[in-house]
Amino acid sequence: MRVLVVEDEEFLAEALRSGLRKEGMAVDVAGDGHTALENVAVHDYDVLVLDRDIPGVHGDDVCGQVVAEHPDCRILMLTAAGRLADKVDGLHLGADDYLAKPFDFPELVARLHALRRRAAPARPPVLTFDDLRLDPARREAHRGLRPLRLTRKEFAVLELLMRADGAVLSAEHLLEKAWDEHADPFTNAVRITVSTLRRKLGDPPVLRTATGVGYYLGAPA
Repeated sequence: MRVLVVEDEEFLAEALRSGLRKEGMAVDVAGDGHTALENVAVHDYDVLVLDRDIPGVHGDDVCGQVVAEHPDCRILMLTAAGRLADKVDGLHLGADDYLAKPFDFPELVARLHALRRRAAPARPPVLTFDDLRLDPARREAHRGLRPLRLTRKEFAVLELLMRADGAVLSAEHLLEKAWDEHADPFTNAVRITVSTLRRKLGDPPVLRTATGVGYYLGAPA
C-alpha cells in the first residue's frame, strides 16, 4: 500500500512515517496542502492520511480536489476537532473515513487496511496462487506447507504480483507501489528484490519475467 501523510506537525508526521513503514507500507510525507497536491499529481497513492488544518491549501480544499481528480485514492481525514459536526463536514467533503486526534496507532493501521480493501475489487482476505498462500493481515506467506521468510519489500512485491492475478507488472509499477518518493528511479532495487524473492519461492518456479516488460506469476510448467 502506498500512503501520503499530509501533516504539518513534524514530530507526528515522522512518527506516522516510521510506524507505517514498519507495517510494510510505502509512505511519503507532505507538510502543507500545496506539496500534498503536487505529490498526488505525480504519484499513485492508495490512501491519503490528511490533516484537515494544514498551511497553504486548506485540508478541505485538498480533499475536494483529490476526490474530483483522483477518485481511486481513498482519504482518511485527521483533525484535532472531535465534534460530530466536524466529522460530518469531513465526510460531506468526500473523505472516506475520519479519525480525531489523539488516536491509537493500531486503529489507524486497521482503518488504512479497511480503506485499501474498499478501494480494490472484492478479494478474499487470504491471497492464493497455485500453492502460494499470502495473508496480508498476519504478514504471513507460505508455499505449500513451507513458511516463507520475506523482507518487507519482498512481501510487498509478492502481494502486488498475487493481486495482479497473472497480469504483468512493470518494474516502474512495483517501484511506485512498494517503495516511496525517495527511491531512485534508476535503482536496481526491484530487480534485486525480485531475484531474492524468486530464490526464496523455490522450485518449481512461479515468478516469471516478461523480457523488457516486467514480472508476473505463472503456474509451474
